Amino acid sequence: MFIREYKADDCPLLAQLFYDTVHTVNAKDYTKEQLDAWAPGHVNLDEWNHSFLEHTTLVAVWNGVIAGFADMDKSGYLDRLFVNKDYQGVGIATALVTELERRVGQNSAVCFETYASVTAKPLFEKLGYTVQAENIAVRRGVSLVNFRMAKVISET
Repeated sequence: MFIREYKADDCPLLAQLFYDTVHTVNAKDYTKEQLDAWAPGHVNLDEWNHSFLEHTTLVAVWNGVIAGFADMDKSGYLDRLFVNKDYQGVGIATALVTELERRVGQNSAVCFETYASVTAKPLFEKLGYTVQAENIAVRRGVSLVNFRMAKVISET
């Protein structure tokens, strides 16, 4: 596996990986209605590309296949982290988060934050994040539980 920076032509593949991951990996923790609201099968690729380019966005490649991706803004907010269903449990998410923290942390972030799904919460806890609050996200009129999580890296 290697991790590289995002390229604009990755966007359609990342959108598909997002949909596939939500509808398979997260299916154990959310209902079909919630999965469909979270990932309906279409995203605005222009908006996603713009967001990816504004953030530090990394792509994990395993044997030539995009196996996962993650992005974080300059303040340390981790927006998206998704790993292909066929590459779960091999360290891709950990590697992506660790590299994002390294890159963004050296540029003044004092705390990393994210909203973690029920599925991702144990991973973030393992990486040193703590639950700040349970959250109810509403997507297309459907409520989904997630968790606001943070990891303090510097007391300033």
